[in-house]
Amino acid sequence: MYFNLKINAAKDELNLKPDSALVKFFIDTDKLEKNVDEFFLSLNYPLGKVQKKNFMDKKSDEFAYYSQTNEPSVIFVKKIKLDKHFSSDFFRNYFAGLVPSLKKKNLKAVHVVVPLFSEFKNYFENEGQFLQTMLEGIHLGNYTFDHYKSDKETTAELSFFIHYTDQRVLKNRIEVSDKLMSAVFFSRDLVNEPAVTLTPTELAARAKKELAKIGVKVTVFNKAELKKKKMNAILAVGGASDNPPCLITMHYKPNVKTKKKIALVGKGVCYDSGGLSLKPTSSMLEMKADMAGGAAVIGIIKAAAMLKLPIEIIGVVPAVENMVNGSSYKPGDVVIAASGKSIEVKDTDAEGRIVLADALHYASQQKPDEIIDFATLTGACVVALGEIAAGLFTQNDQIADDLLNSGKQTFERLWRMPFWRDYNDMIKSEIADVSNLGPRWGGAITAGKFLEHFVDEKIPWAHIDLAGPAIKHKLNNYTEKYDTGFGVRLMIDYLLSI
Repeated sequence: MYFNLKINAAKDELNLKPDSALVKFFIDTDKLEKNVDEFFLSLNYPLGKVQKKNFMDKKSDEFAYYSQTNEPSVIFVKKIKLDKHFSSDFFRNYFAGLVPSLKKKNLKAVHVVVPLFSEFKNYFENEGQFLQTMLEGIHLGNYTFDHYKSDKETTAELSFFIHYTDQRVLKNRIEVSDKLMSAVFFSRDLVNEPAVTLTPTELAARAKKELAKIGVKVTVFNKAELKKKKMNAILAVGGASDNPPCLITMHYKPNVKTKKKIALVGKGVCYDSGGLSLKPTSSMLEMKADMAGGAAVIGIIKAAAMLKLPIEIIGVVPAVENMVNGSSYKPGDVVIAASGKSIEVKDTDAEGRIVLADALHYASQQKPDEIIDFATLTGACVVALGEIAAGLFTQNDQIADDLLNSGKQTFERLWRMPFWRDYNDMIKSEIADVSNLGPRWGGAITAGKFLEHFVDEKIPWAHIDLAGPAIKHKLNNYTEKYDTGFGVRLMIDYLLSI
C-alpha cells in the first residue's frame, strides 16, 4: 500500500490542520466562476487570474492550488460536467488517481468536501452508492503489489476526512467499504501473486487461513480424494504438474435465517502453459492470472462473511496447473467427468472449461437455489467485448437483469451474450458427449455452452467470462498497474440486492 490509510466521517465545518489537503468539486454551470470566486474568498486565498482563466477553459477540468500557509498546504480543485459522458465511476476513478499522486507531498490529512447528492441523483441508485464510489476510489488508489521489491519505501500515515451532511449514511458506507475493499484486495493479491509461489496447494492454504478467521468452513479435496470422487476432468488437466491439483470448497452459513443458498464456482488455473497445445511466450505472461475467477469467488465469500450477509454461500474452486510432461493429457483424449459425461479433448489450451465441468457438477450436487461461475475462460470474449466488460451467459432473465444492474452500479460491467440452443451443435463430438472446442466463430458462447452440459438443468445458472476486465488494463486509474479483482464488488452488490 502507498499509505497506512484511515478514512473518517468528519463534521460539516472544516477544521484544517497543518500539512493537509483539501479536495473541492465544482459543477460546471453558468455560475461556475462565481462559485469558484466565493470559495477562495471564503478561505481568504487569492486565486491568480491566469489559473482561474485556465480552469474556466473548456479543455481544462482541474488544478492544484498551493497555498503559502500550512492550512491547507494544497487544494485540489476538480470541475464536473454533468452531461451524457458523466458516469457513476467518476469519483471512484478520480480518487484512485489522486491517492498515488500524494505519495511525495508529505501530507498527513486530506479533507474531502462532498458535493450535494441532489445534483447527482440521476446517476446513482441512492445516496449510499454515491458516497461509496468515493470511498472505494480512495481505497483502490492506495493499492499496490510490491511484496517482491527490495527498495520499498516506508509506508506513511494518511487520514481522509469526508465532510458530508448525513453522518449516519456516511459512517455506514465507510464501514461497508472498509470490509468490502479488504476482500477485493485479498482477491487482487492472489491474482497478482506469481505462479511460482501460488501453487494450487498454496491457493487452498491461503483461502483456508483467511476465511477460517471469519467463520467460513473450508475443505480441500486433495488428489487422492479427487480420484475417489471420479473428478477425472480436474485430474486430467492437472496431471502434468509437479504441483498436484485440488478442489477448494468453502461454506459460509450465517447465524440468521437465510434468504437464499447460492453456489459460486471459480476457475482456479494457477498457471496455464496451454499444455501440449503450448501457448507462445507472449501469451503465457499473464497466465498467473488464469485463476482470477477462483480468486473472485474467495474474495466474494470473504466480503459476504465480513458483512454478515443473510445468504448461504457455497464456494467451489478447482485449483490446477496446466503444464507439460509425459503425463500430459492430449488432444484426442476422452475424459470421463465426475457427472459421467464424456469430453473429447480437441485442445489442451481449452482447459478451464474442463476443470469447471467437475466443479459445476459438484456445485449442482449441493442443491443451491442458483449457481454463478466466474472464469477467465476465453480470449474470444476479450475479442468481442475488449477489456471493458465481462460476458454474461445465462438462460435466466431475472438473474441476468439483476447482475446487469449490479454491473452498472459498481462499474464492473457485464454484457449479456446470446446463448441460444443452436450453439450446442457447434460442440458436438462423434466419439464423446461433448467436445471441449468448437469452430473458430462464437468461441466465448460455445465455451459457455460446454459448461451448461455439467449444470443441473433444474438450477438457475449464469456464467461470467471475465477474461478481459480481470487482467490489468488502461481503462481506469485503478486497473492500470495490477490485475483487478473484478467480480467481488459486482457480486456483493448483487447479493445485497437479494
